[in-house]
Amino acid sequence: MKFAVVANPQKYSVKESFVNILRWADKSGVKIVFCTELQALYDGEDHKSAVVTDSEKEAIDQADIVIAVGGDGTMLYTARLMKSIQKPILGVNSGRLGFMAYTQKENISQALDYLVEGNYRIDKRYLLEAEDNQGQIYHALNEFLFSKKDSTSMVNVSAEYDDMFINNYWSDGLIVASPTGSTAYNLSSSGPIVMPNSDVMVLTPINPHTLTTRPLVLPSDKSLKVTVEKQQHEVLFSYDGLIKKIDTYPFEVNIKRSNFTIDLIELPNQSYFDTLRHKLMWGMDSREERS
Repeated sequence: MKFAVVANPQKYSVKESFVNILRWADKSGVKIVFCTELQALYDGEDHKSAVVTDSEKEAIDQADIVIAVGGDGTMLYTARLMKSIQKPILGVNSGRLGFMAYTQKENISQALDYLVEGNYRIDKRYLLEAEDNQGQIYHALNEFLFSKKDSTSMVNVSAEYDDMFINNYWSDGLIVASPTGSTAYNLSSSGPIVMPNSDVMVLTPINPHTLTTRPLVLPSDKSLKVTVEKQQHEVLFSYDGLIKKIDTYPFEVNIKRSNFTIDLIELPNQSYFDTLRHKLMWGMDSREERS
């Protein structure tokens, strides 16, 4: 059995988790495949489990299961690498919130034992797909974002769904989030939390000029068209943090559910609601700590 590890070596917080994975694999007879950039993390230690490749794509191709070590940024990066590759992904959280990286670094050994035993469930997450009026296609696991750049002025963005006009949004920006992305920027912008695998997308304005302008939850099987007209200041379009500069106006994007999915691993002692309670501290009473 082979596990591929994807991590950002510039993040010092991944070193402990990565070395612990190698040490576990040395004892368990499992091969760990990773690209050359991660070699420096184990300081020349001799690991018989290590298989070094020239690229992350090559490591993923060789593996049965992929382990993404880091935060949700690493999970998004791994999802981009694997949008057309159907292999299970275990997220190990070395970041902060980590809504997609269920496994904490102190539980790595137990998590890897579960993987070898095949004792896990698959949480299938779909991506959103956007096609602009130039025929360019983009994919996002979390969200598409229309936002202002270096300006105190608001942006003006219009939206229509299934050929029905919704609204002209005057705001700091507009988010179109998947259920997975509902706990990312959407949540920070007072958008709703949506159960993964729901066939919906969320349209959330950021600091709208009109206080009664609220987020909308829309079925994702039909197209949401977002249009940006030329304005006095620059508007940015981004997909999971990757930014495209808008050069031609009007800029139109049609967004709907993609056929691409990724398979996140849930272990026996994990669930989506456990993650929500833990990360968002639901049910915690700070008064109890002071008493």
